[in-house]
Amino acid sequence: MAATLRPIPFPSLTRLREDPVAQAFTLLRIGFFVLPVLMGLDKFAEVLNDNWPAYLATEFNDILPGSAQDAMYGVGVVEILAGFVVLVMPRFGGLLVAGWLAGIILRLLLVGGYGDIALRDVGLLL
Repeated sequence: MAATLRPIPFPSLTRLREDPVAQAFTLLRIGFFVLPVLMGLDKFAEVLNDNWPAYLATEFNDILPGSAQDAMYGVGVVEILAGFVVLVMPRFGGLLVAGWLAGIILRLLLVGGYGDIALRDVGLLL
């Protein structure tokens, strides 16, 4: 467990030039940092999607305090934090984002009509 929580430094530029594994790991690490942060910020800016509350299952909306928009603001904060955790502690952050994606998949399937997005998220989860 201690190894999972230990921060992992980025590889040196020399190692990045010579080691394809380091290149792949760094690319995935950056991607799984940038994507959650951008998606989290969009919950507030609504540039990519102007109706995020539509993605919230009514089952969750009924038990959460506040409006669906408030819940999506909370989701945005969690996504931003998860992105930074992946950047600093990728082993733990990977598990965190995998769990978060599983929750998103469940939510999309409960809402209905978003099977294509749920399938895409299954691909990200793997």
